Amino acid sequence: MKNRAVGVRWALAAACLLVLAAAAWSVWQFERVLRQGQTVLLELAPVDPRSLMQGDYMALRYALETHLEPSGQSVLQELPRFAYLQLDAQNRASWAGGGADARLSAQAVSSPRVVSVRIRPGRWGARLGPNAFFFQEGTAQQYEKARWGEFKVAPDGRALLVALRDANLNLLGANRF
Repeated sequence: MKNRAVGVRWALAAACLLVLAAAAWSVWQFERVLRQGQTVLLELAPVDPRSLMQGDYMALRYALETHLEPSGQSVLQELPRFAYLQLDAQNRASWAGGGADARLSAQAVSSPRVVSVRIRPGRWGARLGPNAFFFQEGTAQQYEKARWGEFKVAPDGRALLVALRDANLNLLGANRF
């Protein structure tokens, strides 16, 4: 009976370590994208500046998402897995096409300044990025001029929103990255 209790403790400890290792791996992957990811600026179309239940935030929609809207058929039937975005000298993105593979973007559009961003299907349509940007309560005025979302994009197409920028591409608010 004592051996069984010791075995259960070891199994429980191993399971806890496995969960912690998986969480640490996930955090490490996100940190790596933030450090090494390609900077991409997506033009915003802000929707709603505040939620009483969630505090201060800005609901976001991206101008390039109009290319992802269905044309009469099911979104899932025609939606590509990746959006190919052409970057200008300031890393502002414009639509260059869509496809099934993140690694085909440069060849498919024949330009070295093309980045692939994973398209995320959602309940209210396909998304290129998150639908909200949260900020400290009482600082909403700093973000009212937001016109661009700054992303870090990994080679596999994962995109993380790291900051908001105004029409002149000036950084808004307090940002770590």
